[in-house]
Amino acid sequence: MREIAAGLFMSLDGVAERPDRWMGQYWSDEMSEGIAESLAASDAILMGKDTYLAFEEMWKPQGDSNPMATFLNGTHKYVVSSTLDEASLTWPDTSLITGDIAGEITRLKEGPGKTIRVPGSPKLVQWLLAEGLLDELALNIMPLVAGEGAKLFDGTGKEIPLKLTRANALKTGVIGAVYTRA
Repeated sequence: MREIAAGLFMSLDGVAERPDRWMGQYWSDEMSEGIAESLAASDAILMGKDTYLAFEEMWKPQGDSNPMATFLNGTHKYVVSSTLDEASLTWPDTSLITGDIAGEITRLKEGPGKTIRVPGSPKLVQWLLAEGLLDELALNIMPLVAGEGAKLFDGTGKEIPLKLTRANALKTGVIGAVYTRA
């Protein structure tokens, strides 16, 4: 069975929305290596509508100019949305998940392949956690209080126990932490 693994950048106060506004100063080769390892273990991407639209605009035009663009442009993408339709998915190798979202994601997990990676998409990650569909949550926690923005764990509505499986303090002060369900 395939696993679903999410990777997000988060501030100390839990903000996961628009990390491009504040994470740049903490980017490092260590972080790049960790992300490269996670991408190598993955062969599909699952994301929400907002992340899809932002990533398509940013990464699609880059072709194979860097490892992240190569991965995103060459990997099948699954987009969870109740407002997009197939015609609005213009990035090659993209499928829409709508309707019975939990059932569709469960079928993806039961299929053959490597890990299904969730880059960003904090609302989707929160939903996957609540539904018991997320197997791994990797956080790069920046040494910064963002002060505003959507928080990863706002409104989960229930307690979700997690188990820390790896942690690494990077030279920039970022904490890389990987959790699985407890």
